Amino acid sequence: MNMSTPAPFATATDAAYDPRILLFGRLLAAANGFEYLLAKELEDATGLSHPIFELLLIVSRAGEGGVSVKDIAQAKVVTSGGATRLVHRGVEQGLVERHSSDADGRVQIVRLTTHGDEAVRQAAAIHARNIQRFLIDALPEGSESAFAAGIRALSKQASAALPVMP
Repeated sequence: MNMSTPAPFATATDAAYDPRILLFGRLLAAANGFEYLLAKELEDATGLSHPIFELLLIVSRAGEGGVSVKDIAQAKVVTSGGATRLVHRGVEQGLVERHSSDADGRVQIVRLTTHGDEAVRQAAAIHARNIQRFLIDALPEGSESAFAAGIRALSKQASAALPVMP
């Protein structure tokens, strides 16, 4: 047995109850549960799917200059083809517009339309209220800052380890 390979667990039950594995499982279950709840609330209230709303947020963060489809792919952790399809849906809904970059015509730049700007502001107000209700209000009092710091650290670690999306 390779010394760099950890020894296997004595039983499957030991493996299933390893605190690290339980912690990660709970993290995924919470994230998936919140994704479902928040996406459903958002779509019911605004008609925007959560992926389209995330696209609008990414484009909003880029400001007036817009953002490339490649950067959208990296931010969403999807392939450039997946990002292109998402942008296409946003264009079809009149939420974003896509143009060739002035600097490099091969690069597609995405910007919000006036309709997209209005939609993201309305949806963000609803989404923030629901995040408060479902997530933040569920935390132990006084733990919000430590929770936010922990989430930032986890996000930074994951981002640093991810490959560049094709």
